[in-house]
Amino acid sequence: MQRIIPIARQCKPARFCTQYRNISSFPTSISPSQSEIKSRQLSPQNLEIAIRSLHHDGLVVVENVVPHDALDRLNHKMVKDAWTLRNRKENSPYNYNPGNIQQDPPPMRKYFDPEIFFNPIAIQITTTALGPRPKWTFCSGNSAMPPTAENPPMSQPVHSDADFAHPTHPFAYVVNVPLITMTPENGSTEVWLGTHTDSGLHVQEGMHGERASGRIQLGALEKRRMIRPPCQPVVPKGALVLRDLRLWHAGIGNQTDDVRVMLAMIHFAPWYRNPMRLEFAENLKPLVEKETGLEIPVDWVTEAEAMSRYLNRGFGNSYDFSQRP
Repeated sequence: MQRIIPIARQCKPARFCTQYRNISSFPTSISPSQSEIKSRQLSPQNLEIAIRSLHHDGLVVVENVVPHDALDRLNHKMVKDAWTLRNRKENSPYNYNPGNIQQDPPPMRKYFDPEIFFNPIAIQITTTALGPRPKWTFCSGNSAMPPTAENPPMSQPVHSDADFAHPTHPFAYVVNVPLITMTPENGSTEVWLGTHTDSGLHVQEGMHGERASGRIQLGALEKRRMIRPPCQPVVPKGALVLRDLRLWHAGIGNQTDDVRVMLAMIHFAPWYRNPMRLEFAENLKPLVEKETGLEIPVDWVTEAEAMSRYLNRGFGNSYDFSQRP
């Protein structure tokens, strides 16, 4: 088993990451051994650390598990798409501010690498945490755009993606895959570790479906800051981040000239009755049907239909992550 490296050492100095007494604000980062990478499974020891981190912190980072060439191919396409969306200005699917855009990856075989979307270590962790065959019903991402004179770097309000009445125990994990290294400069997400255990509507502002729903009340933020301040970590290319859907977080403005794309896929517990479905091109059907580790409800469309529709999705808070009775 490899030594577990707190990702704090990769962060910027105190203005980005701080500590309060003996409680770290930094996420745990697991660096798998070569044998784990080859077998595409974490050892029992590292799997235990991942589950413990999700339980206590609501987040864990696993490094060196996504091939760089697959990330590069997808990033090339999604950066072009990000500018297409940005140029729609007020009609773009932005999240809270125009510098952070909700963006789907192209849902066709040419850009769909199983090592990204069916990453076996991500599935191993979510299966252990949620139960057999988690349900994958959301596949999107967010892009932190370079600043302009019209749109300087802006931070999102701290918020929870679970902007609805939800269970108090774990029911969904977001699998984030950055396509490049994420840093404080290019818009690494600010995370408030441990807040997934107190993240209901009682600390939120804004109604579900509004562009700015799920905002954490200022009083709750300041109270939490005294206990465990937030951190904006560096997440290396090739890593994936698993985050409890309830965790408080905020997108931070990109101060660089490069688009920063981060995929977001949600694995729901098999008992959780979320009705959403994915929409993929038909040429992905053989690949999707071979994946037995996830339940994947899909509406199949032609490749032409998929290409014409995937950039016409809504902003992040327009999606419904709740469950049916």
